[in-house]
Amino acid sequence: MDIVKNYDGKELTMKVGDRIDTVTAPDFEKEIMDEMGNFDSLIFDFENLEYISSAGLRVLILVQKKLKPDAIPFVIKNVNDSIREIFRMAGFNKILDIQ
Repeated sequence: MDIVKNYDGKELTMKVGDRIDTVTAPDFEKEIMDEMGNFDSLIFDFENLEYISSAGLRVLILVQKKLKPDAIPFVIKNVNDSIREIFRMAGFNKILDIQ
């Protein structure tokens, strides 16, 4: 898994590549948690993400739960067809902002 973080003011974009699976999901979660409190808007750019497992989906739900009480926007962009299908099958397309 590759992660590139970029701040534009208080907006954090995390460009995630390769795979988020059982092995990499803890690192993905740690990278996000290390930035908590530093941003007022979060974007995940999944243009280069090839696969996400249920462990990765769990991290996304955790992030949403942490950001929701403070009404911090959280968007997922540039999702390829296979990742979009995983989101659809899991019902995440109804609970996450996927653009």
